[in-house]
Amino acid sequence: MNKQSSSRENQISPFANLILNIIFILFSLAAVLPVVLVIVVSISHNDSLVNNGYSFFPDKLSWIAYESLFKDYTTIVGAYSVSIGITVVGTIIGVMLMALYAYPISRQDYPFRSFFTFFLFFTMLFGGGLVSKYIVYTQVMGLKDSYISLILPLLIVPFNVIIMRTFFQATIHPALIESARIDGAGELRIFYRIVLPLSLPVMATMALFSTIQYWNDWFNALLFIRTEDKYPLQYLMMRVLNDVQFIRDNVSLAAQNPELLNHLPNESLQMAMAVIGMGPILMIYPFFQKYFVKGLTVGAIKG
Repeated sequence: MNKQSSSRENQISPFANLILNIIFILFSLAAVLPVVLVIVVSISHNDSLVNNGYSFFPDKLSWIAYESLFKDYTTIVGAYSVSIGITVVGTIIGVMLMALYAYPISRQDYPFRSFFTFFLFFTMLFGGGLVSKYIVYTQVMGLKDSYISLILPLLIVPFNVIIMRTFFQATIHPALIESARIDGAGELRIFYRIVLPLSLPVMATMALFSTIQYWNDWFNALLFIRTEDKYPLQYLMMRVLNDVQFIRDNVSLAAQNPELLNHLPNESLQMAMAVIGMGPILMIYPFFQKYFVKGLTVGAIKG
């Protein structure tokens, strides 16, 4: 009887349930509708955009934006492969390095814990500037026009290391480490066999952050990459957009080619580039989310 009364007290009323469902539906629409609008605008005709603006139901449809992008499809495919390779390699190495940095400074018995924690905070608050970064990477390290220059700058993010350190402190009990040490396990064995399996939630979260960061990065390519075959996707898309904008802004070219200017996509081209850029993330994330949610539940079930 007590269980029944307790379950009734925990139930919400039908009206409150309806309100919550409406709120969640509105939040879902707020996330989905902008993506749908971007896709629709990318296949909208330029005249329809000029006359009616952005609309979910354009008067005329046109694939000229995608045709313009995929005229040289080998370039797009090459940029995709560069971005995918950099994202995969950078995410794997970056997550492991951040974990290897965060775990020691989470240990109370580590003698240099304060120094390395201060060093981490200092690099998060202060930087050497863009000029010094460029000189170090190109002249000191000799990484100009190399894939390493796209991976190295984003390997360790101080804020992510702090999140991992806090997770280790809150989740990994010192008694667990001490019992493993009594059984004869060394520090590396403790880290790889005990700490990492218990830290799948934060590892999955940092992997997701690193993946998005590497995939969206274009600024490092602007600084260091000079060979077109090494352009990542985001930087290639930015160059295409700048070329189109240059043709539109150049008065002499516009006077010589008025028909080209009228039919040259601008807004739809931007949206088409957004669709191409976010396409792989949208397709991969549902599969990644399964492991992400699984990682959140590891360690929560006992027995």
